[in-house]
Amino acid sequence: MRNVLAHAGRQGRRVVAAFIGTAFVQDDAETARTQWRQVADQLRPKVPKLAALMDQAEADVLAFMSFPKDHRPKIHSINPLERLNGEIKRRTDVVGIFPNEGAITRLIGALAGSASCRSWRWKPAYNVRSSTDERGRAAPG
Repeated sequence: MRNVLAHAGRQGRRVVAAFIGTAFVQDDAETARTQWRQVADQLRPKVPKLAALMDQAEADVLAFMSFPKDHRPKIHSINPLERLNGEIKRRTDVVGIFPNEGAITRLIGALAGSASCRSWRWKPAYNVRSSTDERGRAAPG
C-alpha cells in the first residue's frame, strides 16, 4: 500500500486508499479482481504509473482472496512477517560480522523456527483450524 500511495501524490492519497480498499471488502476472488481492475482503469487517466503498478501487482495483492473467507483476515496482514524481519535485523546487528554464510543461515533458521513456534502455532489469532476439518479442508457452513 505504501508503494501505491507514493505514486498517488499528497492530495490524492486518501482517495486512492479508499478506492483500493473497495477491492479488499469483496466477497469472492472474482469480484475482487473485477473491482481491482475497475479502480485501476479509473485511475489510469490521472495517474498512469499507479495504474500500471496495480496491473502488475494484481495477482500478488489479491492472492489471499482464494482462501476461505474465515481465513482471509488472518493472512491478509503481513505484520507477523514484518515482525520476523525486524527480529532478524536486530539479531544480525547485534552479531555484526558472521564468519561464513552458514552462520547467518543458522541464525535466521533458528529465529524463524522460534517465531513459528511462538506466533503461528499457539496464538489463537493465527489458528485457522477452527474453520477447517481434521484434513485441513474448509468446514461446511
